[in-house]
Amino acid sequence: MTDKERNLVYFSIMAGLLVFVGFIQSWSVSLSLLNLCLISAIMALGVNIQWGYAGLFNVGIMGFAALGGLAGVLVASQPVPEAWQVGGLGILGGLIAGLGMIVAGIFVWRKTAKMGRRRYWLTGLAVLIGYIIMRMIIDPAILAIESVEPAKTGFLGGAGMPIIFSWLVGGVFAAGAAWVVGKISLGLRSDYLAIATLGISEIIIYFLKFEDWLTRGVKNVAGLPRPVPYEVDLNNSAGFQDWAESLGVQVDDASSIVVKLCYAILFTAVLLVILWLSETALRSPWGRMMRAIRDNEIAASAMGKNVTWRHLQVFVLGSAVVGVAGAMLTTLDGQFTPTTYQPLRFTFLIWVMVIVGGSGNNWGSILGGFIIWFFWIEAEPMGLWLIDTLTSGMSEDHWLRVHLMNSAAHMRLITMGLVLLLVLRFAPRGLIPEVKR
Repeated sequence: MTDKERNLVYFSIMAGLLVFVGFIQSWSVSLSLLNLCLISAIMALGVNIQWGYAGLFNVGIMGFAALGGLAGVLVASQPVPEAWQVGGLGILGGLIAGLGMIVAGIFVWRKTAKMGRRRYWLTGLAVLIGYIIMRMIIDPAILAIESVEPAKTGFLGGAGMPIIFSWLVGGVFAAGAAWVVGKISLGLRSDYLAIATLGISEIIIYFLKFEDWLTRGVKNVAGLPRPVPYEVDLNNSAGFQDWAESLGVQVDDASSIVVKLCYAILFTAVLLVILWLSETALRSPWGRMMRAIRDNEIAASAMGKNVTWRHLQVFVLGSAVVGVAGAMLTTLDGQFTPTTYQPLRFTFLIWVMVIVGGSGNNWGSILGGFIIWFFWIEAEPMGLWLIDTLTSGMSEDHWLRVHLMNSAAHMRLITMGLVLLLVLRFAPRGLIPEVKR
């Protein structure tokens, strides 16, 4: 069996599993799985660009995905005129003061290069004064904004634009953050880079949770507009009702399936575009250079390559892809919930996807995204079925049966560990390993 035939078999099995869920559970569940698999595959592609192409160990994926979600709020939610009226100018003034603080700090740092240790004190003093001025301007504005109907709004809102634009903005946000992070930390060794990205990711989540004036914090932003039709509109459409009845399908079920299909088409289009760009980059001279740097930084540096600058490029590109996926996830959910960003979901699982699929291979990352998310969701119903079958000879209230049934949710972690162990044992380079060119 050739590699192409083997890969085709893998994707066919994955498609068969989704179809199986459609028949056993419902097509709505199957399509929900498909949509999240597509988003997970895009995130895995972003990590593969960083790790598979250049060997950058980024464990701050969660933060970049959250910035994509923030883009969904800032682009699609409706602006709150009352909040802008009472605190908009203060926020803008505070942001300008913060920018001035950064500029002043850089200016003092450069002008005091020959002052020895006093350089640090003077730079710190300039930053401290700028920070105090910024807080004096921005704090009253924040209090005023958060007091505007806190149960409903309490934040500035967004631009009220179609949410599909947030996918691009989410990529820009993540790329901008990655540039700042990369400029600071990409000179570090890989283990220090991992620690730095993890810490910065937690800072981003902390910021999103507690800056209510911008994100509503833990009160969440719900009801974000969709780029696809609403089920209720389809249900009330006479033409759609006739069409559903002609197919012999309940109107509610048909509308749910149509909406999820629309999402799947949009997400598939984005995935294909990113995959095409990733494959083009991988096969280009730039891709060969990145792999050469990954395999031997010293040799690449001796050949005149600016390793740090190239690392920064690939770090920004991969983070932008993760940001796009984060915005797509917020679009699918229709809400922004900062507390749902957990390292297990948005960092650990994405890494498992890349490892299982095969780092350095874009198709492998996509396959890994589908497989891991499928089993992450389906492990619980599969576990319930397995435990119910194994304990079918026991009474319903038997202590062991009750305990095992209540523990079925933990099958997720067991399943992930089992899948990872099996793949690493029988396919150490992943199911679709990197092709050496």
